[in-house]
Order: sequence, then structure tokens, then C-alpha cells
Amino acid sequence: MENVVRAWVDGWIVSRGAAPPVVETWGYTIDVGLPGHVGRHVFAGTDDAVREADVREVTGAVTGVGTQLKVFAEPARVVPWLGPGWEPFGSGDYLMTARLVPGGAVAVPDGYRLRTWTAGGVFRCLVTDSGGSFAARGQIAVTGATAVVDQIETDAAHRRRGLGAVVMRTLAAEGAALGAETGVLACTPEGRLLYEAVGWSVRAP
Repeated sequence: MENVVRAWVDGWIVSRGAAPPVVETWGYTIDVGLPGHVGRHVFAGTDDAVREADVREVTGAVTGVGTQLKVFAEPARVVPWLGPGWEPFGSGDYLMTARLVPGGAVAVPDGYRLRTWTAGGVFRCLVTDSGGSFAARGQIAVTGATAVVDQIETDAAHRRRGLGAVVMRTLAAEGAALGAETGVLACTPEGRLLYEAVGWSVRAP
């Protein structure tokens, strides 16, 4: 499972333009460089492989604002180990994977337009409505045989219209076309339902 986490880290830093990860005994430290997201610590282990002593050491040593913790384990198990001042940001996230296969053009619902482009090694797609307003988006970063899907978002006014599936299928097809065989993503419990509906599987927790 550590290989899946490492694949997610490698793709995520490309997607977000973050610094290369610093390898730690428990996982990875990543400099992100944003005012509200200075950096993050990602644990390489998942589920029962996450050690209480490591979580307490990491969260006890960092007291500044803007550093996030990514742990793919049950929140009820990990949250009590967090140091003072730490918020369980993303503590309920799932690690998911899917086999990527080439595909043809994705059908877009009437009244919407799909646009795609590549910049900085990241393929992005944007869905707008007939008036040009934002409806949905997503991006994928390919790093060899794996690719990380990231920044999936559908505007509240445009949900339940299949736009999330349009974005996911577009990204998966592009990832496969660029040579990736496996897609990896981290998502919230709410996002999990969408991803399972388009063929993704939970790996942790």
C-alpha cells in the first residue's frame, strides 16, 4: 500500500506545483508554499500501519499555522493522537485507485461545454454552462505508469447532472492516452460515491 501512497504523492506535487517530497521515516514532508497551506505531512502507511508514536511526534513538533496532515486511516483512531491546535483536515479521506483505459469522446449533457488544455505537465478540463459560468472541473497529472486525479469540483447549482462523471471519464481517458495504467486519488466521503460510480475502488482506509 505504501507504493500507492507514494504514487499519489508523486502525482499530487505535479498537480499542485509543490516541492519534491522529503522522505521521512514515517512518510513524506511536502512544501506547498501557499498562505493557507504552507506544507503537508503524508503518512506512507495506511490503516493499522499508522503508528500512534509517529502521529504524536509529527503533530507535536509542528506548531505553525498552515501545515496539513494526510493520513489514510480511520479518523476515530488517528484524531485522538493529534497534538494541540491540530485540526483533522482530510482525516476522513479515502485513497482510491482505478485501471485507466483509453476511451473515445465523452458525451457532454445539453447546455454545457467541455474545454481541455495542458499546462505544466497537468491536463485540465473545465465544464461551463451555456452562458459561460463555471459548472465543473478537474485535472490529472501523469507520472509514469500512474496518474493522480485532483481538484475535482462541481458547482452546487450544477450537481446531479452527470458533470462529475464527464470530468472523471475525460481525465481517465487522457491519462491512459499518456501512458498511465493506474489512476490514484484522495477524496472525501462525499466524493467517494461519485468515484465508485465510475469504476474506482477504495484502497484505504
